[in-house]
Amino acid sequence: MNIVVYTTDCPKCRVLEAKLSKAELEYSAVRDMDTILKIAEKEGFQSAPFMEVDGKFYDFTSAIKLISNLGA
Repeated sequence: MNIVVYTTDCPKCRVLEAKLSKAELEYSAVRDMDTILKIAEKEGFQSAPFMEVDGKFYDFTSAIKLISNLGA
């Protein structure tokens, strides 16, 4: 499973990364604003963080739910 977090290091971003770490899920983080803005616009996200899992994108709320299911 390939997990990528698109983060600006905001409080919600840190929560998402902490949840991934607590669930012991390996991930990479993208902090490049140009990349984040380009993907956010394409996928219809209003803000970071968002997460990509094997090519599928999740907003913050959906990502938290997914992590809870994967970590269970």
